[in-house]
Amino acid sequence: MLKEFKDFIAKGNVLDMAVGIVIGAAFTSIVNSLVEDIIMPIVGIVIGGIDFSSYALQIGSASLSYGMFIQQVVSFLIIAFVVFLIVKAANKVYKKEEEAAEEEPSQEVVLLTEIRDALKK
Repeated sequence: MLKEFKDFIAKGNVLDMAVGIVIGAAFTSIVNSLVEDIIMPIVGIVIGGIDFSSYALQIGSASLSYGMFIQQVVSFLIIAFVVFLIVKAANKVYKKEEEAAEEEPSQEVVLLTEIRDALKK
């Protein structure tokens, strides 16, 4: 069981996932700052300075803060849109790199093609 666990940990996918989690945590703070410090104040100005976070419904001694829920939903939608734009831009860059790589065969491919053609004769 210990050997199996060691093999699992040593796999590249686990290490890639760990790096992704660490980078994702750092990226989360950047996106949260973008949303909370830049985008939400602009949204507040556009919608007339309404702050949803103070809205609550009092039922007996319980307070239902539905305004915070609305605020979090808006934040989520903005964060999702920002991540969408970043992924879309990254995919565009990778697609251009792949197209450039596909257009020009490497020297090895050219040499191997010549060798293959020579062997066919």
